[in-house]
Amino acid sequence: MNSSSVVVAAMAALMMFLLLAPTSDAAISCSDVIKDLRPCVSYLTSGTGKPPSACCAGASALQSAASSTADKKAACECIKSASKSLNPNPQLAQALPANCGINLPYTISPSVDCSKIS
Repeated sequence: MNSSSVVVAAMAALMMFLLLAPTSDAAISCSDVIKDLRPCVSYLTSGTGKPPSACCAGASALQSAASSTADKKAACECIKSASKSLNPNPQLAQALPANCGINLPYTISPSVDCSKIS
């Protein structure tokens, strides 16, 4: 295979990837979600009592930033993915929104079904 054939094949593969990749209307990125919830990590993995104020401020910022359904689903998928590696305390994770005085349409869990968010 000569070099022009390789370039054509690579371009064709790239075009197929771009055409078949799911599109998202979400404006929020995983890096935004992680940045907002970073102050919650130690609390969710080994904390007790009420979450620290920085954690609640980040959770509140996330709630404000994730305003559309697409944003909420994207944030949920990011949290779900991160929680698989963090292994948060399920009770603390479930209670976090209420303990911070906010309402998230999903729980912080590696098993949450993000497709059910509306």
